[in-house]
Amino acid sequence: MTLYDRLADSVRHLYARGIATPALLDTPTFFPGATALQSRWLDLRREAEAIGEHLLEVPRFHELLPNQASIAAADDRDWRMYVLKAYGIPIASHLRRCPVLAQLLAEDPSILSAAFSFLAPGKHIPEHRGPFRGIIRFHLGLSVAVDDHGRPGAILRIDGVDHRLADGDMLLWDDTFPHEVWNRTSHLRVALLLDVRRGHLPASLHLLTSVLVTAIASGFRWQMATGKPLTIG
Repeated sequence: MTLYDRLADSVRHLYARGIATPALLDTPTFFPGATALQSRWLDLRREAEAIGEHLLEVPRFHELLPNQASIAAADDRDWRMYVLKAYGIPIASHLRRCPVLAQLLAEDPSILSAAFSFLAPGKHIPEHRGPFRGIIRFHLGLSVAVDDHGRPGAILRIDGVDHRLADGDMLLWDDTFPHEVWNRTSHLRVALLLDVRRGHLPASLHLLTSVLVTAIASGFRWQMATGKPLTIG
């Protein structure tokens, strides 16, 4: 077990004392702003497709976070992430290229991170867990091909249950539960991924979340200052 894994386990244990929610979360309760994003999914898809026209310029996930290479680079197929906001830090040059998403992010301060996720045909992201429960994950399908049975061909397995999100479908979930992803199609799968600050926390966990978010944001600022590939263009 790596140092990162040990730290993540310790943080998850702290949150477990004050949180008893399941893997899937009620969207109106925990992220009421989700409907505004879902209502603009076609506009968001057009913005993501414009980025995808220059896909090789978009960093692979493990190039952004090398300590995640065992997950993101487990096979020879790409998982690329176009980051527009990282733990509260806006990526101005990226936001300018995506004005619809930029406006939606500006209207909802609970959104800490935002990225277009491009999953290559046949890509598998093996089972893993997020580091802490102070944030929750929002997934909005933008371009998802269907399989031979007419079902969405990208599978998101969360805590042992498979979910197939079609174009425009959304899901809010706790990514500290075990999860993995397959793109079982011959087409690129495109989704909008958001990290949202979790509400309804005890005061102690609210404070812990603020400390952790600030610390992670400082790491991203250092990464950007040292020329790491968080931005393109």
